[in-house]
Amino acid sequence: MNALHIARSELILGGQRSGKSRRAEMLARQWQAQSPAHRAVLVATGQPWDDEMRERIKRHQQDRAERVPGMATVEEPLQLSQALAAHGSAQTLVVVDCLTLWLTNLLMPADDVKPNRAPTLSVPAQTAMLLEAIDSSPGPLVLVGNEIGLGVIPLGREVRAFVDALGRLNQEVAQACERVTLMAAGLPLILKGQP
Repeated sequence: MNALHIARSELILGGQRSGKSRRAEMLARQWQAQSPAHRAVLVATGQPWDDEMRERIKRHQQDRAERVPGMATVEEPLQLSQALAAHGSAQTLVVVDCLTLWLTNLLMPADDVKPNRAPTLSVPAQTAMLLEAIDSSPGPLVLVGNEIGLGVIPLGREVRAFVDALGRLNQEVAQACERVTLMAAGLPLILKGQP
């Protein structure tokens, strides 16, 4: 494996099965290998909405344990900026996987998934807090998200609104990050920053 420059902050975008999470894991594994003091933490935003999602989460956990031994996992579907503040440190690389599910949780909370939390702030307020957390992160930060705006324009009003909201979120996070990488077929294309 060629050593990569670990950016202070990196946004990794791509479609489903494009290699986004694997790149984030590779960066975490490389970070851990650089020093015995280095830690890696995954902030998982997915929620087990149904049996398929529960199985998907379980499979991701098993695969991640094999690929990045020692990486801690924190589940946080809503309060992302608080999770980054709580788990970030100069010696810790934090991976957020993924921004798309985080936005989904904010905009379309599942009826049967009721987090034991106070009501969340608006999406613009949450996004502003996330951008501040990216800017003030004491250690490296890798954020994973989907690029879903490349396909056919969705028919439903709600779906179009979600695609628009995710596009805005991706643009704002991309502006805040030192490096932005687009993944396709497992291959990275650096859109911003040093490779």
